[in-house]
Amino acid sequence: MIEVEGLVKKYGGHLAVDHLTFQVRPGKIYGFLGPNGAGKSTTMNIMTGYIAATGGSVKINGHDIVKEPEEAKRCIGYLPEIPPLYQDMTVKEYLNFVAELKKIPRQEAKKQITEVMELTMITEMQERLIRNLSKGYKQRVGLAQAVLGYPEVIILDEPTVGLDPKQIIEIRDLIKKLGQKHTVILSSHILSEVQAVCDEILIISKGKLVAWDTPEGLTGLINQNMQLDLNILGAKDKVEEIIKGISGVERYSFEACPEEGQVRVLLETDKKEDIRERLFYALAEKMLPIMSMSRVEKSLESVFLELTGEEGESEEEVSAEGGKSDESDL
Repeated sequence: MIEVEGLVKKYGGHLAVDHLTFQVRPGKIYGFLGPNGAGKSTTMNIMTGYIAATGGSVKINGHDIVKEPEEAKRCIGYLPEIPPLYQDMTVKEYLNFVAELKKIPRQEAKKQITEVMELTMITEMQERLIRNLSKGYKQRVGLAQAVLGYPEVIILDEPTVGLDPKQIIEIRDLIKKLGQKHTVILSSHILSEVQAVCDEILIISKGKLVAWDTPEGLTGLINQNMQLDLNILGAKDKVEEIIKGISGVERYSFEACPEEGQVRVLLETDKKEDIRERLFYALAEKMLPIMSMSRVEKSLESVFLELTGEEGESEEEVSAEGGKSDESDL
């Protein structure tokens, strides 16, 4: 469906996209994630033919975006972060204008415009000037123009930015509907949205692809070890002495605890080894009662921060052998 091979984009001395390679298969919703400046929008603009690449290639349904631009663009519907709307047109006038640009035959265009207005729930707004619409309805009009012509691929760059919670839910449901008939590529900073909507997620950092998997696969990739969060009644030095004597503890760190007389400790062990029973008896033997213990599963947000190098280092984190752990341990 979409083949991106060795894509490079330079702006002067800045390398925005660094030999990026991936393939998008039909019939799925893909999340495209990365921190600000990672190269997401640049990659999307190249994929849609809006800007040229410095190197590499993009093929849409076998059509090279540079060598066969009309054939390639016919397969793509694009909604940029700022929808390309003409404020002084009515919704219907604008969609007719877009249909002409896409060279859709007049009778077919009339039918499609009716259908996409129903799909995006803007039929009642068709005679309204775009400038008088709310931001949520403007976003729907932008989605309608992207779907017009029924391209195989729909590319959405931050489609819910600036919307209120109700509008976000409505656009999210609309994206799911689009995913039933189109391949959708969605760029968003709202990670919970991507997790709820997307079948697969691509994460880029500094112009490079750093991960590609299902949402479940990505969280499983990071959750290779078991992590425990404990509140223990007792002195920190006595708790630490016990922890050092428990085999299987790979690292631990002490965190601030609001409860007087208690210490909070985060433990990390090999996922295959469950130390909870041994830890319980070891602490009980020294009269150090466990006030609470829970297993910690890292969220998609944590996965994103780790894979893009945005996560800070814990100040008190130490390995089980003693001493501050370095990045190679993380």
